[in-house]
Amino acid sequence: MLDHVGLTVSAFGPAKAFYDAALAPLGISVMMQVSAEETGGAAFAGYGSEGKPYFWVGAGGGPATGSVHVAFTAADRAGVDAFYAAAMAAGGRDNGPPGVREHYHPNYYAAFVLDPDGHNIEAVCHQPA
Repeated sequence: MLDHVGLTVSAFGPAKAFYDAALAPLGISVMMQVSAEETGGAAFAGYGSEGKPYFWVGAGGGPATGSVHVAFTAADRAGVDAFYAAAMAAGGRDNGPPGVREHYHPNYYAAFVLDPDGHNIEAVCHQPA
């Protein structure tokens, strides 16, 4: 099951303004915003409903980080670890080893790999340890 999808945009401010306006009639709004300082890279806005962001727009990117981000739900943290190990063994490139990302929320346990085309693929578990 998909947990969330993200797009890399060339200009964060204008893209955010566009999605703020375009998604509002659908009942979709910014649920979370993460700064470049928090991520150590680019700023992101997470759009969703009922408190859950499921569509992310992020600044920057490029060939090293891919233009598409897809996150798959893992049942538990061991599943995240297994995803990371299998993806790396299959030729993926590390884009963030398994671990807690508290800047999203205290139980956000995820791993990130770049696929052969450079797209950022993630497995995430939202359950406590």
